[in-house]
Amino acid sequence: MSSGAPRGQGQVIRLPRGASLSDFADKINANPGSLVQEMFNLGEMVTATQSCSDDTLQILGEHLGFDIQIVSPEDEDRELLAQFNIDLDAEVASDRLVSRPPVVTVMGHVDHGKTKLLDAIRKANVVEGEAGGITQHIGAYQVHVQHDGIERALTVIDTPGHEAFTAMRARGAQVTDIVVLVVAADDGVMPQTIEALNHAKAADVPIVVAVNKIDKPEANPDKVRQQLTEYGLVAEEYGGDTMFVNVAAKPGIGIEDLLEAVLLTADASLELTAPIDGPAQGVAIEAHLDKGRGAVATVLVQKGTLRAGDSIVAGGAHGRVRAMLDENGKPVSEAGPARPVMVLGLTAVPGAGDTFLAAEDDRTVRQIAEQRQARRRAASFANSHRRPSLETIMEQLKEGERTSLNLVLKGDGSGSVEALEDALFKLDIPEEVQLRIIHRGVGAITESDVMLASASSEAVTIIGFNVRASNKVREIADREGVEIRYYTVIYQAIEEIDAALKGLLKPEFEEVELGSAEIRDVFRSSKIGNISGCIVRSGVIRRNAKARLLRDGAVVADNLTISSLKRFKDDATEVREGFECGLTLSNFNNVQVGDIIETFEMREKPRA
Repeated sequence: MSSGAPRGQGQVIRLPRGASLSDFADKINANPGSLVQEMFNLGEMVTATQSCSDDTLQILGEHLGFDIQIVSPEDEDRELLAQFNIDLDAEVASDRLVSRPPVVTVMGHVDHGKTKLLDAIRKANVVEGEAGGITQHIGAYQVHVQHDGIERALTVIDTPGHEAFTAMRARGAQVTDIVVLVVAADDGVMPQTIEALNHAKAADVPIVVAVNKIDKPEANPDKVRQQLTEYGLVAEEYGGDTMFVNVAAKPGIGIEDLLEAVLLTADASLELTAPIDGPAQGVAIEAHLDKGRGAVATVLVQKGTLRAGDSIVAGGAHGRVRAMLDENGKPVSEAGPARPVMVLGLTAVPGAGDTFLAAEDDRTVRQIAEQRQARRRAASFANSHRRPSLETIMEQLKEGERTSLNLVLKGDGSGSVEALEDALFKLDIPEEVQLRIIHRGVGAITESDVMLASASSEAVTIIGFNVRASNKVREIADREGVEIRYYTVIYQAIEEIDAALKGLLKPEFEEVELGSAEIRDVFRSSKIGNISGCIVRSGVIRRNAKARLLRDGAVVADNLTISSLKRFKDDATEVREGFECGLTLSNFNNVQVGDIIETFEMREKPRA
């Protein structure tokens, strides 16, 4: 131990993700150089200004007697906003609260009719524009329905339908008040139905079950009710408290009943209020880069009112609201609680699920965005670059033998890119292959993406999800030898990348037995050595096949080759079971009558 660094007596030190040794030194009034020396003593080489992983900081803290607590991203953000006197969790006076529409998320198994149900609700046709009939984005819409003679608003969030979008589906449940679980009456409860149900339960929100496709001849709505009782959803008609509604989205049967059930559930179990005055706060549900309009984010206002001209920050993106559009593309001057709008004017594309808030001026939002970006960069840098320690140098040398698949992910929306990345990291990847995503972004494939891929020491593939590269970019990619692949359906991308990963594996071989022969006689030849006169007992004996020699059941010689094979005086390629032959073994002469020769070949084993 060096004497330069102070010792703590279990003192708690709070550090942000990706903190450097200099940050740690500031907290304990130490010289950063002394911490660098301590890390060297612990077998890890770290500079004073380098971002450290959480593990590195914990190890150093334990060594020096400090209790290191890594600040969670949420707490980190709260502390950052506190510097600007912004408190997201501040109590709101009851006189400021007004009732707001419920936010409904539609969930369920792929192909159970979620999008068709939404079409019926908002009388629009989304599914025809979707690749393979699978919703590829989160959309948010507001619909108006008559309930007890009063026109009520409902905000509907449509989550994508494939299991690869688990992350986005979970996020949908975090901003929602009620989940509509769509189950096809002809198909019943499926794996994604249970997955969606678990997300809804984790978010602790009421569930209304829409039993869809009841117009089909094989439909069995009662079976769906029975199946869901196993998962704790008991229908009202069975004495439970969950509303089940039979619907058929295509002909539009039961849609009004479903909306009424949603509103009744909202009125019975939820008290939905929010302040309508004050600066707006909410969540970015989806964002993409539009060629003509720049960064476009779909945001759901949760508190306050968002107006055109407001300065806003969403994640690491900031800007001034140039225009707001509703779900039909019509301009909106202001948006209150539970209102989804498309916002134009951000400088960058925020991540799906990033919180947004309006602030007093452009300077405040720019500072918040810049600090968030810096913290995220530090955190991702610390996690993506593990520093070589003295113990891991040998491991890293071994890693040179590994094969890695390096990807650049580009998509039309931040939610799509995030979901694709999430799905790729859930693939069952063998240890000898590494999957590395060196860059991810929203928008068309650019020259800089290709140059980044070509600058890498290893081959990099660019994945374009619903985006393309221009002719100029394609020419550069061809010249630099960079492969670009395009996809419009997410699970097609996942399947192909999974296949590519398996293709990178070194082939596995297995031994396949060909046949065996018993030596009946041994002929001595001065020219070629001992010739074994054999009878083939099983299978086939082939010339040039690999062989081993067994004597009294024990292997005497292995890794031999049958160098010559004859039937009587004629050369033979192979001799089958029951026939006699003469053969010689390469570089092995110690054969005896009664020995058994086994032949085999090595065949490549297909990867599971």
